Amino acid sequence: MRKRLFEIIEIARESDIFSKLYDVIMIVIIILSLVPIALKSEGTTTDIIDMITTTLFIGDYILRLMTADFKLNKGWKSFVIYPFTPMAIIDLISILPSLVAINGAFRILKVLRLLRTLRVFRVFKVIRYSKSITIIINVFNKQKESLLVVCGLAVGYILVSALVVISIEPETFPTFFDAIYWATVSLTTVGYGDIYAVSTAGKVITMISSIFGIAIVALPAGIVTAGYMDELNQSSKDCTELDG
Repeated sequence: MRKRLFEIIEIARESDIFSKLYDVIMIVIIILSLVPIALKSEGTTTDIIDMITTTLFIGDYILRLMTADFKLNKGWKSFVIYPFTPMAIIDLISILPSLVAINGAFRILKVLRLLRTLRVFRVFKVIRYSKSITIIINVFNKQKESLLVVCGLAVGYILVSALVVISIEPETFPTFFDAIYWATVSLTTVGYGDIYAVSTAGKVITMISSIFGIAIVALPAGIVTAGYMDELNQSSKDCTELDG
């Protein structure tokens, strides 16, 4: 029985109708739970929506805790470890503020109302129910070394550009932070125009920075796209093997 519950509440397989239905229902509930926050108002309807969605989230959390041993594969230790896993913490963060709001005894000072904003974290629960988002996360995990190299290259280029431009135009860029800000918006080719080089040498540096910026910004997109295609191909192969 618990094994079947685990199969249903985890990301749906193509052949498991009940699991797919559960995923769709949970996504609808997550979106519905954000309605009271988006409306910025409180009333009977929003309170009912909040109470129902919170109850369903609690039920989902209990089911996942009950089947934690199948997910973590650590025996009885799984039930102790699961509450401290990232997704379980997000689940708790999305539930606790509503529980505080429901119980009037907890309304000590208006400051506690700030806890209600934590319900925005419910949007991160969508990660659990989306295969596409799971694939993207896998891509970032597998390509993290390449992405870190690109990020290091971008940071290094920003620092070098900032040092060059502040040495050329110290009057235009009074602080090193201003130079870094200019280098960042030039690297990303945004160019807000609130701070810019005025000398010929400074303009040349800006043009070079923008041209290199196009190349550097394009690198992560290429890496992620290639990794995403590889992940899709691997997923298709796995599905073919399972069907076979």
